[in-house]
Amino acid sequence: MLSVKQDLLAALAAELETLTPGAGAKAAFESPKVASHGDFACTAAMQLAKPLKLNPRQVAEGLRTALLATPVYQRWVADIDIAGPGFINIRLKPAAKQEIVREVLAAGERFGFQNPRNARVLVEFVSANPTGPLHVGHGRQAAIGDAISNLFATQGWSVHREFYYNDAGVQIQTLAHSTQLRAKGFKPGDECWPIDPENPASKAFYNGDYIVDIAEAFKAKATVKADDREFTANGDVEDYDNIRQFAVAYLRNEQDKDLQAFNLHFDEYYLESSLYTSGRVEQTVNKLIANGKTYEQDGALWLKSTDYGDDKDRVMRKGDGSYTYFVPDVAYHITKWERGFTKVVNIQGTDHHGTIARVRAGLQAADVGIPQGYPDYVLHTMVRVVKGGEEVKISKRAGSYVTLRDLIEWTSKDAVRFFLLSRKPDTEYTFDVDLAVAQNNDNPVYYVQYAHARICSVLRAWQEASGGDVASLKEVDLSPLDGPQAQALMLQLAKYPDMLTAAAEGEAPHDVTFYLRDLAASYHSYYDAERILVDDEAVKRARLALVAATAQVLHNGLAVLGVSAPARM
Repeated sequence: MLSVKQDLLAALAAELETLTPGAGAKAAFESPKVASHGDFACTAAMQLAKPLKLNPRQVAEGLRTALLATPVYQRWVADIDIAGPGFINIRLKPAAKQEIVREVLAAGERFGFQNPRNARVLVEFVSANPTGPLHVGHGRQAAIGDAISNLFATQGWSVHREFYYNDAGVQIQTLAHSTQLRAKGFKPGDECWPIDPENPASKAFYNGDYIVDIAEAFKAKATVKADDREFTANGDVEDYDNIRQFAVAYLRNEQDKDLQAFNLHFDEYYLESSLYTSGRVEQTVNKLIANGKTYEQDGALWLKSTDYGDDKDRVMRKGDGSYTYFVPDVAYHITKWERGFTKVVNIQGTDHHGTIARVRAGLQAADVGIPQGYPDYVLHTMVRVVKGGEEVKISKRAGSYVTLRDLIEWTSKDAVRFFLLSRKPDTEYTFDVDLAVAQNNDNPVYYVQYAHARICSVLRAWQEASGGDVASLKEVDLSPLDGPQAQALMLQLAKYPDMLTAAAEGEAPHDVTFYLRDLAASYHSYYDAERILVDDEAVKRARLALVAATAQVLHNGLAVLGVSAPARM
């Protein structure tokens, strides 16, 4: 059906060029808002009415007559209706819709993929400080980043997944001091345990049980391995630097385990500390100074960020000589550009909203050829977790938040990924643990996976009964697929490639979850309307081809989300 659509669009484009030569009128189809109105809708007549100085319905009638006279429309189109002020509604013949079954079965896992475009995109996500376990917010970011990466891959991009480790700054010092106190036998609440004097209700140090685990491992002189390092503790509770290095390596190892439990893999782990040790931060600051984009005031160095649309200028270097947190971000993004990534997407929490203007301002002020609006940002809200009807806020392991691993252990990787992707990133989301484990149609991931498993069960029964081969279904006669439910299911399958393209362009993986739920609903309706394993061999094979194609698209869509497509449930 995709080839049918392209042929129909080409014929439409030719007729539009005949009507308005050189005007470049665009040939495009939309999905009718009401399914009974047809399969494709076209608004070209209303767009051309003014330049042609005709009533839109007159233009539409003329287009209808011309299109129905073309061989391609005669072959694939049942009728064209004119509605309202000049809408052109196209109704396809069953044979046109049936083509999608062949296209899906021929393409398999590549159905919906576009040709390689020789372009690279870097998607940076999670990027958690190595100061504790990954929390549920990191989980939402991980799901969004991985799904957006997969979406870009379907559109022909070469995708680079990157994790930026914030392994420098005050939080690392806090981690090291917390671990050192635990190693010495102290605990939260002891007189020596620090609190934030400006906010006594907030503990200045980390209180979770994971700090105890680090301290005990340090005293035992353990060796830990992370993605890029191996470190052995010396057990000396007075050796602050050794404790710091061990604690960072330990938590990087722990976060690796969290990511593995989520089946998430990165191409590169980029260290914030490397920006300092390599001189990148200093070079960036010096370039901004040389470009005349900074000034000294009140003992601090300021960036003229208001020159680039920020609401106020920003401090770059404080009076004590330390840099504010956006400065290494500017240096980091210059490295992304220099590494050849002309498109970059950052997945971050909405609390990072304020950094967007200043990072982009710094990149423009550096004047290294980076275009305005670089990089893209996808911001997400945090996640509330509800279990047993009550909000869960504390994990014993983390001390003050629910961890990603908690959520996976309570439910499953598939449920966590699907649920965290089922809303727009910038909308509030409540993760209902009880719903995530429910085996009913109210659970969206179960509903979609069950549709796939249900099809696999039908195919399995056919194979066991007659030794059938799914590969043989690619060339069957599809003419028996003329019922309304079968027609609706095929139209739904045909929407998949355009949905992928739109979701990638909009960096909107939630669109995939909506589509999969609609596709599962179409399949369940079809299954309830028509028995598949009937006695008539031709009808049976046509229906098997349709459900096999449906299973393939369900599998492909779930793969984009990083969710499995089980054959049995």
